[in-house]
Amino acid sequence: MAILCFSDILQKVDLDPAKVKLIRHALTDKGFKECYDKGMVYEYTCHQKAGFSKGYDYWAIFISGVGTLAKFYALYHVGPAVPDTADIAPQDLPECEIRAYRGENSIFQLEPVDLLKEYEGKLTIDWGKSTRMWHQKATSEKPIVSLQPDEKKVFSGFEDLVLSYDELKEILANPTAYEAWHAALSSVYAIYLIADRETGKQYVGSAYGSGGLLGRWACYVDTHHGNNKLMRELICNYPERYHSFQFSILQILPKTLTADEVISIETRFKKKLLSIKFGMNDN
Repeated sequence: MAILCFSDILQKVDLDPAKVKLIRHALTDKGFKECYDKGMVYEYTCHQKAGFSKGYDYWAIFISGVGTLAKFYALYHVGPAVPDTADIAPQDLPECEIRAYRGENSIFQLEPVDLLKEYEGKLTIDWGKSTRMWHQKATSEKPIVSLQPDEKKVFSGFEDLVLSYDELKEILANPTAYEAWHAALSSVYAIYLIADRETGKQYVGSAYGSGGLLGRWACYVDTHHGNNKLMRELICNYPERYHSFQFSILQILPKTLTADEVISIETRFKKKLLSIKFGMNDN
């Protein structure tokens, strides 16, 4: 049982948790990620369905982290709402969001509240297993995991490295916090393994470009399939499947090797693991 929950923090500043709506924005959502990258979290948050705030006076905003974790972003007092007509769409809003301004939903007036200012970007909660329920009552128990600002993350080492897609995305999106990871992964060539945790099928790949292993893995975060034929077909049939991909390292290689030398080692691992016959390699 959690010792301290977010609802306890709200009560400490004399806010009734029943009047506070918790909102968890997911960085895996393309529309939100584009707004997040542009510094338009506020504009994205204001745009909701009509009646979205019925019964609530405040919104507490969180940004998704690794797994079910979520970091506190801001607290807003909710004011009046107006229809989301195209003429009031914020300038520089991503195109995918501008298209949603059709006068069918609402733009809420949100006023920042400083009661929890000291915790912005520092307080992390466990949202729980129901991450698809991205807005909930603050009376729901959300255990506080950390009250400390992010520290630089210590690199786990090449041998122990096993990452989910979402963990890899977190590392790539936060180069300051994961400075040691970026330095280590970009400094080497490698033979790597991607496993589909749904089926156990494996893909053996190699990294030998200027960005090292980090640069190659960044391609998977950007495309979800790394431009590999069978992985692309899999995601075409199961669009969310990439969240089940697991990344690990089979062998670290020095950057002094040529591309042909790296590919030769990659071929050897494909034979050992039968990843062409039974896995996701097509050649």
